[in-house]
Amino acid sequence: MIRFVSILAKLKWLGLIGLLGSITGNTYLTLFLLFFLLGFIEIFSNLPVFCQSIQQLLSYPLILFHHRFCLPSKENYTAKTDFILPFQGQWYVANGGVDKKTSHSWNMWPQRYAYDFVIVDKNGKTCSGSGKELQEYYCYGRDVLAPADGEVVGIADNHPESRVYGGGRVECRAKDVRGNFIMLKHNEKEFSTIAHLMPNSITVALGQKVVRGQAIAKCGNSGNTSEPHVHFQLNDGRSFFISAGLPVKFKNVFATENGKTRPAEYIVKGQSVENSL
Repeated sequence: MIRFVSILAKLKWLGLIGLLGSITGNTYLTLFLLFFLLGFIEIFSNLPVFCQSIQQLLSYPLILFHHRFCLPSKENYTAKTDFILPFQGQWYVANGGVDKKTSHSWNMWPQRYAYDFVIVDKNGKTCSGSGKELQEYYCYGRDVLAPADGEVVGIADNHPESRVYGGGRVECRAKDVRGNFIMLKHNEKEFSTIAHLMPNSITVALGQKVVRGQAIAKCGNSGNTSEPHVHFQLNDGRSFFISAGLPVKFKNVFATENGKTRPAEYIVKGQSVENSL
């Protein structure tokens, strides 16, 4: 079914021929505009994810008003919680940073300061084979750690994993872009989310207190994703979709870039990072 919907999603672009027909006045070519209707099949095949996208879009004026038209940044906000990286060993920052150039999604305010972490080999590859099997990815199944002390206030553990194609193609088989996830409350204005976790790997429950460095799940490939990775972000509210993203300040973290390793409070895309403790 997913493959069928994917084919239809590609066919909708035949509607562009219809636009050409409208411009030239060719009635037969104009009929190709009907192919655009196939886009509705793509939407309704995963309506919850579509609704999440709309919810996030509608949140923008609320976030802007709440912050008096001045969104959080490294210059005007410092996290009250000291965070470690949510994993053991050295991982690579595939996406994320604290400015527009390195941001995970600068214009998506809830995810502005999010990070995507993977494990790479000496050749910069994230997997050992063709990339079409989850088990080939170096980070798949690795322990995910609590980045700081907190309380579990959000959880999902039964979403299926998305297929990997080895070419960067994104798929979402879950009814939630986050797939399996854990949300932690660290204080009244700081909530972290770790997403795309392996199904049935979460070892904590709603309301449970966790401590920094505690193993709480395993890295997977559920939700809107192209390959296994750890998605991590910090927000100023409980809602993943209608709260502003916050810059994450790390403690006891080392970053390696261009062959040089140094302590780093703020990390950015292109660095190899690891906890020092």
